[in-house]
Amino acid sequence: MTDNEGSLPTGFRSGWDADLSLQELVLESSDIRAFMTELAVLVSSRLSVPGNTIHSGVTVIRQKKPEAVAASDAAASALDELQNGFGEGPCLTSLREERTLLVPDLAAETRWQDYVRTALHQGVSSILAVPLDLGGDGEAVLNLYSGRTNGFSVEDIATVETFARHAANSLRLVLRIARLRETRNDLSAAMQSRTVIDMAVGAVMAQNRCTRDTAFGILTRASNTRNIKLRQVAAAVIASISGEQTIPAHFDE
Repeated sequence: MTDNEGSLPTGFRSGWDADLSLQELVLESSDIRAFMTELAVLVSSRLSVPGNTIHSGVTVIRQKKPEAVAASDAAASALDELQNGFGEGPCLTSLREERTLLVPDLAAETRWQDYVRTALHQGVSSILAVPLDLGGDGEAVLNLYSGRTNGFSVEDIATVETFARHAANSLRLVLRIARLRETRNDLSAAMQSRTVIDMAVGAVMAQNRCTRDTAFGILTRASNTRNIKLRQVAAAVIASISGEQTIPAHFDE
């Protein structure tokens, strides 16, 4: 055992460096949903042992409504959707109260009665929910389901809480990268539209021997009359003159 392994809960040992694993997910995941799915698969695989398979899902709050966005498998996805459908349960309570919540024996649980009754029929016996602190970038919770009563030990809870802290940091980074990517794409689209419109304005000016404002007004009226976007009108003008269907925008990203 190395010193680094000794500082981590058992679930993180055996050569698994939580920071490194999550950094790899950030680099390899194509989007936020892909990252969360890999996160769910990772924690499920690390906690599952023979006779106690752990199903893991991630729920986020979007427009004040819970949404199951990722899961380790179909069972976890169905269980998250089930809880969100009832609008109550341990995972949603954990998310709203921003604290770890353990239900060691679902059959003995007196809260969320409608949800509990249905979850028991689905073969769930214990649930662990750990919120992800995203520091104002959003709200999310890691949901873990076991078919065994007392399916999560004290050590398991510590392991998941440690993992959740690392995962939250990585998820914040993924969210910020996604926002930067969206901003870049929006800028690219805006510059592309501007290029096409400017070229069309120039073409109308040349054909009608008019000012820029007059040419722009002609395009705008055509857009309003046909109820199509100005960019589409501009593209049609360019296509009618040059035959080009795609106009590249020349700028450095």
